[in-house]
Amino acid sequence: MKKPTDVVPPVAKPHTHVSGTSDPILTRIVEEDKVPWYKKPNLRTLYLLLFPTCMGVEMTSGFDSQIINAVQLVDPWQAYFGEPTGSLLGIIGASYSLGAICSLPFVPIINDRFGRRWCIMFGSIVMVIGSFLQGFSNGVGMYIVARLFLGFGIPFCIVAASSLLGELGYPKERPVLTSLFNASYFVGSIVAACITLGTQKLASNWSWRIPSLLQMVPSILQIACVFLIPESPRYLISKEKREEARAVLVKYHAEGDADSLFVQAEMAQIEGTLRIELQNSKRSWGELLAKSGMRRRVLIAACIGLFTQWSGNTLISYYLNDLLKMIGYTDSVVKLKINIGNTAWSFVNAVIASLLVCRYRRRTMFLLCAVSMLCVYTGWTISMERFISSGSSGVASLVIFFIFAFSPCYNIGYNALTYTYLVELFPFAQRTRGIATFQLFGRLAGFFSTFVNPIGLDSISWRYLIVYICWIAFEVVVIYFLFPETGKRTLEELAFLFEDKKYADEATVAVEKEIHGDIFPEKSSATEVEVVDTGKRA
Repeated sequence: MKKPTDVVPPVAKPHTHVSGTSDPILTRIVEEDKVPWYKKPNLRTLYLLLFPTCMGVEMTSGFDSQIINAVQLVDPWQAYFGEPTGSLLGIIGASYSLGAICSLPFVPIINDRFGRRWCIMFGSIVMVIGSFLQGFSNGVGMYIVARLFLGFGIPFCIVAASSLLGELGYPKERPVLTSLFNASYFVGSIVAACITLGTQKLASNWSWRIPSLLQMVPSILQIACVFLIPESPRYLISKEKREEARAVLVKYHAEGDADSLFVQAEMAQIEGTLRIELQNSKRSWGELLAKSGMRRRVLIAACIGLFTQWSGNTLISYYLNDLLKMIGYTDSVVKLKINIGNTAWSFVNAVIASLLVCRYRRRTMFLLCAVSMLCVYTGWTISMERFISSGSSGVASLVIFFIFAFSPCYNIGYNALTYTYLVELFPFAQRTRGIATFQLFGRLAGFFSTFVNPIGLDSISWRYLIVYICWIAFEVVVIYFLFPETGKRTLEELAFLFEDKKYADEATVAVEKEIHGDIFPEKSSATEVEVVDTGKRA
């Protein structure tokens, strides 16, 4: 007997939908669920546990980017490492990305063989080791090695945690969960900046060693909590653990109702889609380039990886100290306060952007992000040139304004949508490799930019910002012509976005059968999906 909350879709007229996507039957059922997540005890518990285990991963990333920025403002760190500049400072910052690049070929292997949770566990253990080495570094060489360890561990956690958030979350909240994943980056950044502001008063090397050691705290949280959350139902089904997967869905998506129509339909959709995927997939790296649809996904992932690192954000994240020096700010306490203020502001607007992802189209948010960044960087460049020419304190304040204005522009697209979009873009069979591809290009871009930024600033001063203006203009064009819309669909409804539509239709039929308990007439090969009302209701 169906419960009142079980919604059977009404008769639907034949309609045309995006080629390669399946009819959004499950999405329509979800839209009829008006009960908020916080009134569902099991789902509420799951989301609370996902914060330290999955969202906490990006706290680690934020902590690291802030630490390497903030310790440069601390005099004992500068004295201990010989006031590094230019290429040496660049390699210190870039070693984190280099470590991440080295780990990426192994990330999908651990994910696919041992599951999302064990992948998070492994990466967290590596980062604890790296944090320990960084805190007790006896020279620049050991410091760089420590950062290599930290960088090596983080992709295991990021790829697994972002996938797990998307695969465990209830479809209605999934986009917000995966968007908040990146927003939690700023929680780590704020904590790191505040810790460094407090420890910078110490006149010894503990002013930078204490923050470095505390970098292991988010990873310890993940180690302690990761097995308190369930494994991905999609991973369990791929390993033929159907009953375990069903139990997870019943507990968290139906609040323990084993007869839930929604869970029956969700299981049918996941099983049907995964069966088609795995029958047509070797789950290898080579497969990413074997077919045109997958090649387009890889190209988009590569672009997002480059755009998230080459849009001028690393200039602020890693070299704010140098930027502030250029406009006359030399007091370390003042610079730390500006740093904390900008980080706190970034967190606020990142959370707001994350909460908007269900309201606006993905393409609209990406385009708004790139166009607004282009405007901000243009204004910032002009202001920098004016300050260099005039030395006006008013112009210096305008530069600070543009630095603060950058974060909402960046966050509305590249922070809020990155993992939401990637999880939607790649089907389960290649999801971890797809996100790892994004990580590869992002880390390569991050390595390059963190290495080159101080050299560029030293060599051509404010003119270096013009490079970013040109690049961001290129981003606008690529987003407009290349990025597809993925909003308001379940993951399975997007699984065959660029593939033959017959696969999407086959998955739709499986859901229809589960909902209506009938076998439907064969559909034509046209791009229409007919939802037949059998007249049967419980």
